[in-house]
Amino acid sequence: MTSSLTRIALSHPICTGISRRRLGALIAELAGPWMARQDSRRRERRGHDRLRAEGGGPGHQLVFTDRMIATLVVLRFQLPHAALAVFYGVDRSTITRAVHEIRPLLAARGFTVPGEVGLRLHTMADVFAYASAQGVELRVDGTEVRIRRRPKAGRPGRRAFASGKMRQNTKKVTVITDGQGSTLWTGAIRPGRMHDQTAVNTEGIGDLFERYPTVKAKVDAGYRGLAKRLPDQVQAPPKKPGKDAPAEVVKAWEKARKQQSSERICVEHANAEHKQWRPLQRYIGRREYYDETRLAIAGLVSDRTAMR
Repeated sequence: MTSSLTRIALSHPICTGISRRRLGALIAELAGPWMARQDSRRRERRGHDRLRAEGGGPGHQLVFTDRMIATLVVLRFQLPHAALAVFYGVDRSTITRAVHEIRPLLAARGFTVPGEVGLRLHTMADVFAYASAQGVELRVDGTEVRIRRRPKAGRPGRRAFASGKMRQNTKKVTVITDGQGSTLWTGAIRPGRMHDQTAVNTEGIGDLFERYPTVKAKVDAGYRGLAKRLPDQVQAPPKKPGKDAPAEVVKAWEKARKQQSSERICVEHANAEHKQWRPLQRYIGRREYYDETRLAIAGLVSDRTAMR
């Protein structure tokens, strides 16, 4: 199969997870940063400025467009690099190198803000500043992804990935959305043994609530301690009544719990959208690349949800 036919086939939205129009915009957005990184890397390797005119020397086996498409296919399906190498007629290491060049660029893009062209959020502080300025009520939730690799037996940190909830080795991530389920931020990526609330506390979420007193958020029962600390800003599900509680109290609790759940369900739908991408269903790659993979996928999903 020729490179042009491979490009046409693999650029289909089924393979990349994004429309061809969005793919073209993404290529235009990242071509400059990719070229700048390449020039910087070569300059560092040479130790001096280039002597040849630009364009001299051997060409790339994969042009930037093909590198972008290959990386998106890997992110979408967790396809082995050797399989893509067969399609493109190159060595497996060429695909691996392309993924390692493009994935950090995708991860560093940040998250699209609905209705705000050109504005992207990169940190939790950005999200709180945006929510305070626009009066957006946040939804916060933690989710886990099973991972295949963890530190070898006898090495420090092995047990840190053992999730008490899933009974598997996992990595945990925090997702923040608005009331319509648009992903505003994904981060606080920690080993699965860490509690949801501990993960966001290490990112300074309590200080951000105090800095932006008008920002409000709805959370699940895993953040009950945060809701107890900031009752005017954070709303968690009501506590379940005791076994001997009157029937009317139980009925009122069920109604309040259902109402809070229906208002918070959009963040669960956002998590489900992220997990339509195969690596976030069960990650089988190297553990040190999980964070980049997660942020790259979340950024691409935020582009799509912002257009709804």
